[in-house]
Amino acid sequence: MNLDLTNHIAVVTGGASGIGRAAAEAFRAEGGRVAVWDLQPPSDAAALCDLFVSCDVSKLEQVQRALFETEKTLGPVDHLVHAAAIGSGHFGFPFTEVPVEAWPRVLEVNVMGMTHIAHVVAPGMRERKSGTCVFVASVAGQIGSPTDPPYSASKAANINFAQCMAKDLAPFGVRVNTVCPGMVQTPLNRRVWQGWHDRQPPELRKSYEEWADEKVRQVVPLGRWQTPADIANMIVFLSSPRAEQVTGQTINVDGGFVMHW
Repeated sequence: MNLDLTNHIAVVTGGASGIGRAAAEAFRAEGGRVAVWDLQPPSDAAALCDLFVSCDVSKLEQVQRALFETEKTLGPVDHLVHAAAIGSGHFGFPFTEVPVEAWPRVLEVNVMGMTHIAHVVAPGMRERKSGTCVFVASVAGQIGSPTDPPYSASKAANINFAQCMAKDLAPFGVRVNTVCPGMVQTPLNRRVWQGWHDRQPPELRKSYEEWADEKVRQVVPLGRWQTPADIANMIVFLSSPRAEQVTGQTINVDGGFVMHW
């Protein structure tokens, strides 16, 4: 599908793996030029992106340096995809099962990381009166998911801040949207669900794969996992001129898991 993104410059944070990687691949497939910002480069960085920049989004100075290197090498950023995020690594039902000490790092990366990215990248888009931002949140940020309360709370904050940004930047022709994945088989999801699985009584315990597939069939109306590519397809569409009247929206790619009546 031609989305008119040829030679557009896209930054994908967390682009070395998971949903971020799928988004980088999708932009490249549409003819875009991609800078991946992540902690460590993938082994195939040269094939995945046009530029890799090592960046911890929780550190403002690293985000500023990453933008400088990207613009110096590729040019002004047309599209931002912010997919960098972490979970607490704890299964939090009830929420007191997650130690208080596990919260700060999640909030530093997921909330302050988004704040740093927004403050560094958005001003250039506003000045040029052009650009798109897509923030990867989660259905967990909409429903108070108990599986990982720090993660859920941070994703609710992402959704809200993206709406604030959309209102502020709309007069300058900059669009901001949020995509919420549902059940995606990523390393982050596995770490949380593994803790959930391991709590099952020994006499009822199945292999992780059998148990997780059964859970997905129970809670997702379409009855199957979503894939990183499913999420990336929506991200790239929202970044394209085909979605030029879409801003301030929170769009779920979740197989129908969350339905608002």
